[in-house]
Formats: sequence, C-alpha cells, structure tokens
Amino acid sequence: MPSQTRFRVLCVDDDLEACEMLSALMDSYQIDATCAQSAAEAWLKIKSERFDLLMLDAWLPKLDGFEFCRQIREVDSRTPILFYSGAAYDTDKDKAFAAGASAFVSKPDVEGLIETMLDLIAKAKAADVAPAWGSNHRRSAEHWFSPLSSRVKTATG
Repeated sequence: MPSQTRFRVLCVDDDLEACEMLSALMDSYQIDATCAQSAAEAWLKIKSERFDLLMLDAWLPKLDGFEFCRQIREVDSRTPILFYSGAAYDTDKDKAFAAGASAFVSKPDVEGLIETMLDLIAKAKAADVAPAWGSNHRRSAEHWFSPLSSRVKTATG
C-alpha cells in the first residue's frame, strides 16, 4: 500500500514548548512540523525548504508576526499563512488579514487549528492542480457534465 504524502508546516512561535506540543499534535495528523522561534530563523528555513503552510504567532521577538507575514507576502503570494495566536482581539485579526494571512485561529483552539490547516492546504493543492488540468483539457466542465445535468431535477426546476 503506498504511503500518503505528509504535509510540511513551518511553525513560527517563540515558545519552544508550544512548538514541541504543536509538532507532536501535527504528527498525529500526518503533518511534519518544523519549528522556528523567530522570524530570522524562519526566513532561513523558508529559503532552503518547501512548506505547504506557514503558521505564525503574532508575538515574535524583534519582528512581530504581522510584519513578518507582510515580508513573506512580498516574495510568496501562494503559500497559505495561518496565524495561531493568543493575540485574539478583532484588531489583531484585522492586522493579520491586512498583512496577507489566509486564516486566523485563536489559541488554544486546537481542533479549529487542525481543521483550518488541513482546509488551507487542500485548497492550496487544488489551486496548484487546477491551472495544469485546465490547460490540458480544452473542454469546459459544462460540456463534461451537460448530459448528466439535463437529467437531474432541482428544487426550482
């Protein structure tokens, strides 16, 4: 049986214990977590490795998560960025989205974290596949499904 590809997440949080706990949690969901405790350390990893998702805390030493997110977005508009932070006021969430975040989950919502991570990764993977699929298949989706849709009744028709 072929092994499932594991997703790769960079977890940027200055709290080492939080990183270790999140890493263990993600492992149980077939996600490989790499930890960085500062924006500077994270940059080195981003430049040398590929990640399916970047997870940032708002409070980082020297360069906060919001500014770090802005800097990432200057060079990478595609990789999902998820804020997982105790900074959970509406103003913090607004700052995260204004900086380019894909989602924001407040600590300690672990179930919401995993669900959001998997959703963001799945959407990013689908977005990567869609352009390639579309260029190889010239017919529209309506063409492929029109015989079926003509036989399906809807509530309005």
